[in-house]
Amino acid sequence: MDVIRSIFQFILDMGASVFVPLILLVMGLIVRMKFKDAFTSALTLGVAFVGMNIVVGFMMNSIGPAAQQFVKNTGIQLNVIDGGWTSMATLAWAWPLAFLMFPFQIGVNLLMLLTKQTDTLNVDLWNVWGKIFTAVLVIGVTGSPTAAFAVAIIQMFIELKIADVNQKQIERLTNIPGVTTTHSMNIIAVILYPINRLMDYIPGLNKRIDANWLKGKIGVFAENHVMGFMIAILLGIFAKYSVQETLILGVQGGTALTLFPMVAKLFMQALAPISDATSEFMKKHSRGRNFYIGLDWPILAGCNEIWVTTILLVPITLVLAVILPGNNILPFAGIINLSIAVPALLVTGGNLLRMVILGTLATPIFLYAATEFAPTITQLAVDTKALEIPSGQMLSWSTIEYPVFRYIFAHAANIINGEFTGFIAAIIWLGLFAWYIKGMRARTKAFEEEEKAA
Repeated sequence: MDVIRSIFQFILDMGASVFVPLILLVMGLIVRMKFKDAFTSALTLGVAFVGMNIVVGFMMNSIGPAAQQFVKNTGIQLNVIDGGWTSMATLAWAWPLAFLMFPFQIGVNLLMLLTKQTDTLNVDLWNVWGKIFTAVLVIGVTGSPTAAFAVAIIQMFIELKIADVNQKQIERLTNIPGVTTTHSMNIIAVILYPINRLMDYIPGLNKRIDANWLKGKIGVFAENHVMGFMIAILLGIFAKYSVQETLILGVQGGTALTLFPMVAKLFMQALAPISDATSEFMKKHSRGRNFYIGLDWPILAGCNEIWVTTILLVPITLVLAVILPGNNILPFAGIINLSIAVPALLVTGGNLLRMVILGTLATPIFLYAATEFAPTITQLAVDTKALEIPSGQMLSWSTIEYPVFRYIFAHAANIINGEFTGFIAAIIWLGLFAWYIKGMRARTKAFEEEEKAA
């Protein structure tokens, strides 16, 4: 058992920038790519991951201090520390049974492929930690490892079904054929979808407003570097920065929004050859069945709408954290809420105005879920001794991914201890999930008809 655990830990220690390209190199060779072509594509993907991490880190290091200063100016003190996703991943891997989630994820994916329940091959195995974290939260509520693995398996099934129906939307947004994203953050789209449909009937919100629309209306002010500069300047003013500090922050914001699409092009450069080769191979060996490669969310990072939304949500999130009754978490490490921006991008098709509205409406859900799970997460840190928590404080994650699913299904699993409300909520959630799948399939069909007409 220790040997198996050590093997998985060795793989994980390489990180996504090495692990995922290695998998794609093997895939490329299997589908008969020349070694030099497969190696070049895989290495370019590794470069893309590292480049995106650098740019995201740069932006967070720029925006984070401004957000912290904003909160300091309010004088508010909240007793739950925001540890961000890195702290949660550390706690997830501290669970003794964590390494077993690897074979479960691979097994579920292969079974669904063989039974034609999915067309997505999930190579984003590094993010298996998200399922582990879900399992840990379920144990915190139910005390049952069996229930924990059951909910994690349900999550694996759901993320693959969502990856299937999102594929065409992702292809249109990225111009990368044959890929989708299997990141579980997209599960919250199930909750966002009904709100987005409602906005179809609201005057002013039933128009497409994206980065290109803004460029057509306000010209140079919608260019990436100018837009990033202006938004960062506003944040600097909110933080009461000096003129010098505000201007520096503005240039940093403009730099980040300029670099994101540049780095995103590397994903296209890396994935297009492997996607084409895989498609040809599958057509020859699977009677024309299409397969998609499931990857991490950064393949969407070239969409400016994501970054404009996340930056605009920073002051909104901080204000809500201050004024919402019952919220106990101070957003900091998770202040750049990709957990809402990425699924909102897919649900709205890149409608910037709707993305900001959805983000504003969903932010209280994230804050309350983080507050609710804080005792469980804190106890886990104490039990595993993986992280030290200051006396009188608790630990959580202000932008905890897919909070509704995790909360509902953790309590649904608690039916083993006589709790029924969570089970009823889970049935309602599954109904919304079915609606989302149906709606996105209809959108895919509409896209395909547009392509045929063109």
